[in-house]
Amino acid sequence: MQHVFVVSSLPVFGKPMNLRVLILWISLFAAPTMGAAQVEVSIFAGAQSANPSDAAIRDPSIGQDDLSLSWEGRSLEAPVYYGLRATSWRSDSFGLGLDFAHNKIYATDDTRPAAYEVLEFTDGLNTLTVNAYRRWTMRSGVSPYVGGGLGIAVPHVEVTNGSSETAGYQLTGPAATWIAGAQMPVTDQWSVFGEYKGTFSSNTADLDSGGTLATDVVTNSVNVGVSFNF
Repeated sequence: MQHVFVVSSLPVFGKPMNLRVLILWISLFAAPTMGAAQVEVSIFAGAQSANPSDAAIRDPSIGQDDLSLSWEGRSLEAPVYYGLRATSWRSDSFGLGLDFAHNKIYATDDTRPAAYEVLEFTDGLNTLTVNAYRRWTMRSGVSPYVGGGLGIAVPHVEVTNGSSETAGYQLTGPAATWIAGAQMPVTDQWSVFGEYKGTFSSNTADLDSGGTLATDVVTNSVNVGVSFNF
């Protein structure tokens, strides 16, 4: 039976939208990759940081500002850093799936422009990617793996100055991720894993003042997590 999905009024880059609706919309197109195969659902958390990045702020109420920002991750402060993953293993060694990461970054006080009380993506610098994975199973039962994928960035943009306040989810640009780790089974269905995970996101966000904030951000994290197979 052929299924046809009709999506009206699709959001364009830089426009606020509902994050849950976006995840559902992308899941509809990614669902065929799951098919009849071993499916693994994972949740992870850990320590996440971000590299410094150049930023361009175009704000009619403040003016133009080109600067270099340093970022803090504050992984364990609410809202905490975490991620979710669904993988369809098409064979013992190759898998496809979806990866959602709730990254978060705060501009440091010494690099944030004085005119801005808040400049952060803390709920969060979210990325959603379609990934491919390659794994190897050792005699010990441990399975090293690598993976990577492409997708979108959907941050919660939080920018406040003396005359305007921006706070909301926006589809700001493309994203990419790369992963390397190892998994160890605990039972037939449960396993634990540890990994390094990097993300790149190119973000152009709309400000309530009518301006824009543009910055490309790379995050790095060391994760631990648990997976369930069915």
